[in-house]
Amino acid sequence: MDLNQTSPPHMSPTPETDGDDLCRIEVTDMAIDGVTLLIGLCGLVGNGAVLWLLGCRIRRNPITVYILNLAVADFTFLLFLLTSALLYMMDNVTCSTVVSVRYLSSLFLLSLFSYNMGLYLLTAISIERCVSVLCSTIRRPQRLSAAVCTLLWVLSIAVIATVTSLCLSHEHEHCRMALISMYALNFLVFAPAMVISSTILFIKVQCGSQQHQLRRLYIVIFLTVLFFLLFALPLSIWNFLQQFGYSLVPSQVVFLLACINSSINPFIYFLVGSCRQRCSLVSLHVAFRRVFEEPDDNPTCSCDTTMDTLAPAW
Repeated sequence: MDLNQTSPPHMSPTPETDGDDLCRIEVTDMAIDGVTLLIGLCGLVGNGAVLWLLGCRIRRNPITVYILNLAVADFTFLLFLLTSALLYMMDNVTCSTVVSVRYLSSLFLLSLFSYNMGLYLLTAISIERCVSVLCSTIRRPQRLSAAVCTLLWVLSIAVIATVTSLCLSHEHEHCRMALISMYALNFLVFAPAMVISSTILFIKVQCGSQQHQLRRLYIVIFLTVLFFLLFALPLSIWNFLQQFGYSLVPSQVVFLLACINSSINPFIYFLVGSCRQRCSLVSLHVAFRRVFEEPDDNPTCSCDTTMDTLAPAW
């Protein structure tokens, strides 16, 4: 398997020769790519808002470190995905190849890098919160979140660098085994740990007497994991089956689902933070503070304290 085979297959416009140089535009593919672009643009705006609010308007704490890194991973994934979708649409409209398949394959591998990072971070968040609930007496190291995120970025870079180098070397079997190993790592290590820890966390919170603010945070974690399993995991399954020659659905469908997953998290944060005893919409800033600020946090701004007092929260 070479690098070209690592990219999702694209349904190229089908030429028709009846005296004129005409081509048939794949309407279904165009529609799916168009929806992907619209959802992805909303996701970029949402994740950008998360980065700004949690980075500058809300006091930094262990959970916001994870969420900030998750927003970076989702934002990066959407950038690569939307670039690929736009290039595919241009190919379809012009009935020609705008860029080389090798370039599209590189975009695909970069999107896998961000995708893997999102999975690793969700696993770390679930395990960290589960341990904090089960072993509340254990004192947590102050810089643990930053250290874990750094290690996960290094792991994600190492994994995708290994896969890319093997595929670029045109060693077919080595490339195939590297991809299978990457998906096996996702399926057998990170995904089960994420599901088990988030399930334990959800059950423990439902049966225990947690503070209302912490309950909101744990509901956010559970919903984020649930949507990842529903919308993002099919991409790994699809890619894994591709290595054995199986393709159950078009590539555009699984990438649309992955786009929904990377775009929906900011809306989860906002909706959960907006609901108290009576569900009512509040400002984005207030909703995020309700979810992510720990009970003893000072609601001052970590980047500019005067901005919080002078500028209205949104």
